[in-house]
Amino acid sequence: MTALRARQLSVSIGPVQVCESLDLEIRSGERWCILGRNGAGKTTLLHTLCGLRRADQGDIFLNDNPLHALPRKTVAQSIGVLLQDHGNPFPATVMESALVGRHPWLGALQWESDNDRARAAEALHETGLSGMEARMTDTLSGGEQRRLDLATLLTQNPQIYLLDEPTNHLDLHYQVSILNLLRKLAGEYGRGICMTLHDINMAVRYCNRFLLLFGDGETDLGTSENVLTPTNLERLYGHKLRFIDTPEGPVWLPK
Repeated sequence: MTALRARQLSVSIGPVQVCESLDLEIRSGERWCILGRNGAGKTTLLHTLCGLRRADQGDIFLNDNPLHALPRKTVAQSIGVLLQDHGNPFPATVMESALVGRHPWLGALQWESDNDRARAAEALHETGLSGMEARMTDTLSGGEQRRLDLATLLTQNPQIYLLDEPTNHLDLHYQVSILNLLRKLAGEYGRGICMTLHDINMAVRYCNRFLLLFGDGETDLGTSENVLTPTNLERLYGHKLRFIDTPEGPVWLPK
C-alpha cells in the first residue's frame, strides 16, 4: 500500500531547482535514500514531503488524502521527521524528551500513560540509552542526543519515517546499529523509510530504493541496479569513482 506519494512535484530553494515534475511513492516496507551533493536540496525536499514547506507545484498525498488538507495532529501520527540537527531549548530529562513522541496521540491536557512510558523505555533501550532516563539532555554528547532524537521518533511510532542524516554525529558502531534498526522497522513492521545519507556505501547496504538529486531539477529514481551507475554517481558528486564488488556488497571509492 502506498503511504506517501508526491505527484508532479516541483521544489526550489533560492536559485536551486531541487526537483521538477517528480513522481515519488514511498510504500510500506521500502527503504529510500535521497542522494546528492551539498546544496542540492535533500533537506528541502524532506521538509516539503512532510508539509513543513510548500512546493512550487504538484501535490502530496498521505494514504491517498491530500497532505495539506489533513489536521497536523493526523499528519504527526503518520509521519515522523528527524531534522538534521535538533536541540532541546528547555531543560528536560532523557525520558521526558523521549515521551514528546507520544504527544500526537494524546488528548488535550492528557498525561502520558504507563503504556506510553513503557514504549519510551523500549525506544531508549533500542537506541542504547537505557539507564540514562533521568539524565538531563543538556549533558548529552552529540551522538547521544542524536540517538535520543531517534528514540523520540520510535516512541512516536509513525507509519512513515523521514530522516535527515540519521547517522549524523554517530560513531561507526552506532551508525550500523541505527541503520539495522531502521531496516528492521521496514522489514518486520512495514514502516516506510526515507532518509538522506552522505555515505553512499551505507546507503547501498541499507536502502533498496534511491532518489538522485542532480541540483538542476533533474532527478533519477529506482533500485540500485537501475540508478547507481558509474555515470550517474560521478555526475551526481562531480568526482571520479571506483566500484569494488566485495563479499559484504558493493563499495564505491573516490579516485
